[in-house]
Amino acid sequence: MKRRVVVTGIGAVTPLGPAVDSMWDGILNGRSGIGIIDTFDASDIAVKIAGKVKCGDGGEFNPDIYMPPSEQRKVDKFIVYAVAAAAQAIADAGLQDLSDEQRRKTSVTIGSGIGGVSGLYDTSVTLLTNGGRRVSPFFIPSVLINLASGHVAMRHGFYGPNYGIVSACTSGTHSIGEAFRSIRDGYVDFAVAGGAEHAVCRLGVTGFAAARALSTGFNDRPEAASRPWDRDRDGFVVGEGAGVLILEALESAQRRGCKIYGEIVGYGASCDAYHITAPRPDASGAALSMKNAIDDARIDVGSIDYINAHGTSTPHGDVAEVKAIKDVFGHNAENINISSTKSHMGHLLGAAGAVEAIICLLSIRDGVAPATLNLENPDDGCDLNLTPLTPQDRRIRYAMSNSFGFGGTNGTIIFKHI
Repeated sequence: MKRRVVVTGIGAVTPLGPAVDSMWDGILNGRSGIGIIDTFDASDIAVKIAGKVKCGDGGEFNPDIYMPPSEQRKVDKFIVYAVAAAAQAIADAGLQDLSDEQRRKTSVTIGSGIGGVSGLYDTSVTLLTNGGRRVSPFFIPSVLINLASGHVAMRHGFYGPNYGIVSACTSGTHSIGEAFRSIRDGYVDFAVAGGAEHAVCRLGVTGFAAARALSTGFNDRPEAASRPWDRDRDGFVVGEGAGVLILEALESAQRRGCKIYGEIVGYGASCDAYHITAPRPDASGAALSMKNAIDDARIDVGSIDYINAHGTSTPHGDVAEVKAIKDVFGHNAENINISSTKSHMGHLLGAAGAVEAIICLLSIRDGVAPATLNLENPDDGCDLNLTPLTPQDRRIRYAMSNSFGFGGTNGTIIFKHI
C-alpha cells in the first residue's frame, strides 16, 4: 500500500535573505533580491546584474553559523548553501534526535544544475598562474554535485540513499519528486531533498551571457530586469542559493506531532527531445509533465488553484509555458492564479524548483498567490491571470510547481493543503 507523503520542514538561502521567513516576507512585500554584481570583475561582460546571496552582518547570510571558515575553504559555495538550507529544514522538522534505525531510513537528495563552477574557474586560474603544486587537494570533492548531499549526510548521520540529481534547472524539482516516490513506495521513511546553486561567479555569468540567455537591457535598473511574460523582457537573471525540504510519511508526522506544511500528491516528468536550450514550440513536453503530475495525483484539472510557473523571463520559454498551461487545463486555465517568483530573485537554476516548492507550500498555508513583479505589459498570448505586480488573496487547496531545463528536461510537483 502506497503511503501519503507530507512536508514537515523547510529551509532556504536566497537573494531575498538567509532563511525562509526573510524570503517569504520579501515576496509578499514586493521586494527584489536582484542587484549589481560586486563580488567579481564584470567590466568585460555585457551582464552587470544577478540575484546574489548577500553575506555579512545586519540580517544577511552568515555561513559561519553552519560551517566553520576552515571547512568553507574546502568546498564550493553551493555546498555551503545546501548545508545551511538543510540545517534549517532539519531543525524546522525536529529531526535532530532520530534513532540509528531512523537515520538508516533517511535519504538525502540535493541536486544542482552545474555545481562547483566557481571552484572550477578559481582552480583553473591557480593552475595557469601558479602551477599544479598550488592546486588544492580538496579541489575535486569541493566541486562534485553529489557532495552537497554528502556533506549534509555526514553532518547529521543520515545513512540512507545519498546522491545528487543533475538535470539543469529541473534538478531541485526532480530531487523532491524522486524523494517523494521513495517514501511513498516504502524505500525510506524520511527524506532531505532540494537543490543548491552558486553560478553567480565570473565563469557562470560569462557562460550564460555568451549564450545570450541573460538580460542585458536593465543593467541600470536591476530590480526591473526579471519580468516574466512582459513584452519588454530580454532574458533571465541568474541567481543563486538553496532550498531544502523534509519529507516523511503522513503517519510518521502525525505520530511525531509535528507541523505539516502540505502533502505531495503528484509528480510528473518528461523530456522535450527537441533542442539543447529551446522549448518545443508546441509546448508538448511541458504539457506532458503537467499531465503526468495530475494523473499521478488522481485529481481533476479543475482542482489546481495556483501554479508557480517556471517563468524565467525568456522570450520563447514564457510563451511556451502559457501555451502548455492552456493545453492542459483548457477553460479551467482562466481560473488559476499563475505567477513567477523568479521576478523577485532571478533564476536559481538547479535550486529554483526546490525554492519554488517551498513558496507553493507557504502560498497554501497563508492563502495568497505571490505576485509576478514587473509584469506591466503582458506579451501576446499571455492573457491568463499571471498575478501581476501585487499578491492576490486566495484559498489554495492544490498548488503546482513547474521546472523546465536545458536539454528539454521537465518536472512538475503538486502540493495539497492538509
